[in-house]
Amino acid sequence: MMAAVAAADAGHRVILYEKNEKLGKKLYITGKGRCNLTNNCDVEGLLNNVMQNPKFLYSAFYAFDSAAVMDFFQREGLSLKTERGNRVFPRSDKSSDVIRTLQGAMKQRGVEVHLNTAVKSLCIENGACSGIVPAGSREGPVKRADAVVVATGGLSYPSTGSTGDGYRFASGCGHSIQRTVPSLVPIIVKEGYAAKMQGLSLRNVELTIKEGKKVLFRELGEMLFTHFGVSGPLILSASSVVSGRELEKLSASIDLKPALSAGQLDERILRDFRELANCFFKNSLHKLLPAKMIPVMVELSGILPEKKVNEVTKQERARLVGLFKEFPFTVTGFRGYNEAVVTRGGVSVREVDSATMQSKKVKNLYFAGEVLDLDARTGGYNLQIAWSTGYLAGSSIP
Repeated sequence: MMAAVAAADAGHRVILYEKNEKLGKKLYITGKGRCNLTNNCDVEGLLNNVMQNPKFLYSAFYAFDSAAVMDFFQREGLSLKTERGNRVFPRSDKSSDVIRTLQGAMKQRGVEVHLNTAVKSLCIENGACSGIVPAGSREGPVKRADAVVVATGGLSYPSTGSTGDGYRFASGCGHSIQRTVPSLVPIIVKEGYAAKMQGLSLRNVELTIKEGKKVLFRELGEMLFTHFGVSGPLILSASSVVSGRELEKLSASIDLKPALSAGQLDERILRDFRELANCFFKNSLHKLLPAKMIPVMVELSGILPEKKVNEVTKQERARLVGLFKEFPFTVTGFRGYNEAVVTRGGVSVREVDSATMQSKKVKNLYFAGEVLDLDARTGGYNLQIAWSTGYLAGSSIP
């Protein structure tokens, strides 16, 4: 949609083909239906949060940065707000308003939209793209065009129509496709205690994931235990760093009390123990932990549940403090594309001109968005990639 608007603004007659029954199905579910449409930071901030091929995005981000995105939507009538972490949302908290704004912008510019129209293939003649071949006979044979922009998304949330069509189009005309894996995705863990804490949300905890001794990821945030492992914003961000790595080399832990040093935490536990001197250990942690986590913590500590707290030894207490500071879990895998916010991998950026988004292999063929080998962390950065590359592709068509 952004590419269509930009191409129309550049004076072209634009036709948009959409295989779904309506526009923006993936956009509709982003940000839990609120649509975190960009991050209110400078270009360096955007680049620092891109995981794959950030240098490729210099031209796109400088051509249409987050300030330009916000300005575009506000000019088109959408009221915005900036929340924690510089995340930008529509003031209404409704992703449908973002879609409606884009639809209005296209309508105003005379963009012709064909819904329920899948594309079978690209039409390539003499090394140039000269149109598309719609699937089915209703649309007739080849639809001729001076240029084609492929903005089909990746493989994430296939129910929204992201089923890898763009990879098929690209490979069909000689492009390399970098290996695709789900990214910004929940993590599967080995330990059964995750399922025992299913539904428990933790806030202000610090997640650390290491590869051997090297720290790959360390951040504060919130997370959630599920029947298969862990999810939530902190986990999704971590997955963007560790997906595609050798899992057996990874170790992961949660600091449940990052604001306290080990010594301070020991003092706090001692204070609670003194207040509850004749209590069983299993009943002594309610001030420090949510109820669902206490049985798991008691079991992992190795301290007898019915031991009186005034009998807990210094060594046992040290083990307990260690668990609070490094609550361990083992990454065994990642959930699939059905739960992945984005796809890592895609059309090789080495074969696309970063200044225009035009294919280096096929003239008049452009790529934009998640179909390319580009992905970023959570926080509005992936949609910013979509807007910037879409805008650059649409406005670069001569």
